[in-house]
Amino acid sequence: MGVRDLLYAAKRRMYKDNRVGWLARVLNRASEWMYSAGVLSPGYAMTLEVVGRRTGRPVKLPIVVAEYEGQRYLVSMLGTDAGWVRNVHAAHGRAFLHRRGSEAVQLTEVAVGERAPILRRYLAVAPGARPHFPIDRTATLEEFARIADRYPVFRITPAD
Repeated sequence: MGVRDLLYAAKRRMYKDNRVGWLARVLNRASEWMYSAGVLSPGYAMTLEVVGRRTGRPVKLPIVVAEYEGQRYLVSMLGTDAGWVRNVHAAHGRAFLHRRGSEAVQLTEVAVGERAPILRRYLAVAPGARPHFPIDRTATLEEFARIADRYPVFRITPAD
């Protein structure tokens, strides 16, 4: 097992059963602050804020925004059961993105048949997500199309 395989295995353990573990939770808190403030992070690293479906309180998490053909997208690296995906559905797509300010956005789920090139772009800019995908970032679009139904993708547009 190579170094990359060991790192990927460690990353997957931080999200055992697609649930955020304690170490991931601590690291996410630090990332939320850095991404929101725009400190020591690339421009595509932001914080997503959405109302929690159970508590009604804002839930924040660090995310990577992938740009593809002039549009911005969010991808769930943990698949359809990720809490933030369920929260976005419950909030009818209303959310905020934070990076040196706050932007009200509308998130619209992309049809499965349109996801493959967006997923490939996402893996190109989100190295932390790669351990959670069963294919390499350089895979063909056909390979991405085969797994597209497992990874929700949301188009980001300004809120009305």
